[in-house]
Amino acid sequence: MQNSNTTTTTDKRITIALSNEPPVRIDPRLWPIIARAEWHDGKVECQANHVRFIRVRRHADGRSIVYGKLDSGPGGVYQGWRGAHAGFRVQCAANEHDAEVIRAIRRVAGVIGDDQMGDECIADLPARELV
Repeated sequence: MQNSNTTTTTDKRITIALSNEPPVRIDPRLWPIIARAEWHDGKVECQANHVRFIRVRRHADGRSIVYGKLDSGPGGVYQGWRGAHAGFRVQCAANEHDAEVIRAIRRVAGVIGDDQMGDECIADLPARELV
């Protein structure tokens, strides 16, 4: 009798649109979110007409991706409405990394039209230990 046990794997990759280069596909388990800010214009998110988010993902090797989007929400928008998205890869020396990530967050916030959300995402970054 044959063993009928099978292993099924599913591709958990996500695609992130970038601003200055083609989109990238990543495994979110290898690129966890280290900071985020989210917004919607409804009393509850499931009724929102518009949603915005900014996310920062960081790989164990120190590379980061900062991206965000203004999109139609579950409540819908008028025909012809267009959202916005932006994304940037951050690769630099460790001592310059935080400043480059913050600069990328500010750029994404500007494209999606919500500077306050940029402030919120920066505040959500991991704290640095001062001695």
